[in-house]
Amino acid sequence: MQIRTMTEKDIPAGTRLKDIAGWNQTEADWRIFLNAGRDGCFVAEVDDVVRGTAATIVYGGRFAWVGMVLVDPENRGHGIGTTLLKKCLEYLDSIQVPCIKLDATPLGKPIYEGLGFASEYELERWTLKRRREDLPRQGQTDPDEFMPAPLLENVLKADREVFGADRSAVLRAVNRAAPRFTDSVWNAGGMEGYAFGRRGSFADHLGPWIAKDEATGHRILDRFLAQSSREVVLTDCSNANPFIKRILQARGFEYSRPLARMFRGRNEYPGQPELVCAILGPEFG
Repeated sequence: MQIRTMTEKDIPAGTRLKDIAGWNQTEADWRIFLNAGRDGCFVAEVDDVVRGTAATIVYGGRFAWVGMVLVDPENRGHGIGTTLLKKCLEYLDSIQVPCIKLDATPLGKPIYEGLGFASEYELERWTLKRRREDLPRQGQTDPDEFMPAPLLENVLKADREVFGADRSAVLRAVNRAAPRFTDSVWNAGGMEGYAFGRRGSFADHLGPWIAKDEATGHRILDRFLAQSSREVVLTDCSNANPFIKRILQARGFEYSRPLARMFRGRNEYPGQPELVCAILGPEFG
């Protein structure tokens, strides 16, 4: 097994692995990692074939994220995933990132705990499946419209407080790819909530989705569903939010699987998880 840094030429191999795993990411998601810092993205080769991947992204020097940890099923059980993860941690420690975070499946959680990660709070994936005849026509015919630049800047500023660090480069990329999903709700007192969305390989994905109250959460979700033209919609909600499950159940979403947000190091910038209806995604935080 050889571990090396990932390049654009490896994106098809990474896409093959995520397709085998049934993940919703696209080639654009791989490029976000590579554009943010390819020195922190790695592949594992066996007999000159990419059999595993792992990627990192640093948010404003406050903390880093580890995602896209994938191993070919034919090569599991040989330590490839753990070796890749350790390579990520080694890299992030070498550049003195004070805190490292990730979202773990139940299967991966014990492995991460053995590497010094602790649980922060729980997450859950929820899925909505719609009939084609029930899809809104608006989402299929209206052209994409970009949020005005000054308004987007205000949204990105608010997100730094909610998320705990600056991830504006990632959110700008998400907005460029699917501007129809970028949304915000305001009143006379200021911003009440905002959201971004992505067109995945098989589903539209809502997140981050932020709301100060349940009514705003409903409003943002309904506007997202009106813009989505896919039969399947995914969102990864935060159990720290007091009302998100009521909103999802009211719109027909069903529980899919659990995740655990974990961290290693000094978690000095936890953000405001109580305002988070849904995260950007397990790969990005």
